[in-house]
Amino acid sequence: MLIDSHAHLDMKDFDKDRDDVIERAVAGCVGRIVTIGIDLASSRKALDIARDHAFIYSTVGYHPHDAKACRTEYLEELVAMAADPKVVAWGEIGLDFFRHYSPEKDQKKVFERQLEMARDLDLPVIIHDRDAHEQVFSALKRMGKGENRGVIHCFSGDLELADALIDLGYYISIPGTVTYKKASDTREVAARMPLERMLVETDAPFLAPVPKRGKRNEPFYVTYTAQEISRLRDTDVNSVAEATTRNAMELFGLPSKDPGT
Repeated sequence: MLIDSHAHLDMKDFDKDRDDVIERAVAGCVGRIVTIGIDLASSRKALDIARDHAFIYSTVGYHPHDAKACRTEYLEELVAMAADPKVVAWGEIGLDFFRHYSPEKDQKKVFERQLEMARDLDLPVIIHDRDAHEQVFSALKRMGKGENRGVIHCFSGDLELADALIDLGYYISIPGTVTYKKASDTREVAARMPLERMLVETDAPFLAPVPKRGKRNEPFYVTYTAQEISRLRDTDVNSVAEATTRNAMELFGLPSKDPGT
C-alpha cells in the first residue's frame, strides 16, 4: 500500500471525474489520500471529500499565494474545522517567493501565525517552500525541535537542507519531479536521505511524473514516484511503500487498519 500524502482533490480539475480518480487510486493500491486545504473554501471542500470517503483525510490552511486575502476570522473558522477527526494537519502553509502572488510581508505574517495556531492545536504542519529556503528554515527553527513537527511538501532543496529540516523533526515529501532527469537535487535527496523520514506525494493535479508528465496528475500516479525512488536507492519498491506508508501514518495519526471504502 502507498499513501498519497498531498493531493488537491477539491480542485476543479477533478470536477468531472473525481469519483473515477479516487477509484483508480484505490484499485492501484493507494490506500490513503490526504487532500489539502489552501484557503477557507478549499479547506471546507477538502473536509467534505474526506467525510465522504473513509480512506481520505484532509487538512486546513492558508496558502502563501492567498496570504493577502487572509483575515483573522478566516483563520478562526479553520480552527473550528480542525476539530473534526478527519482533519489530520494544518497546511498548506509557507512562503512562495517565486510567484509573489502575495507580498512577502503578508506571507511571513500569515505563515508565522499559522505555525503558532498549529502548535497550539498540536497538529503537524504541511509546508510550502518555493525560492524561500532560508526564510522557511528560519521560521521553523524558531518554532523549535520536536517529534513529528510536520512535512516539507514537494521538497525542492538540497540534501544539506533536507538533513537540517529532519534534525528539527520534519519529514521530507518527494513528489513526481523525482522522475525528471533535470531535477538533480530532488533525485539526490530521494536517493540519500533517511527512508524513515520520507513521504511520497503527487501534488495532484500538478507535477505529473514520467511517464504521465504534461498530463493531469492524480493520486494513482504516486506509484510511479515510488518506483523511481526505489530505483534511485537500489532497493525494491515494497520497501519504499512500507516505509513511506508507516511514516505518513505516524505523522498524521492515521489508523493502521484499512478503513475500507
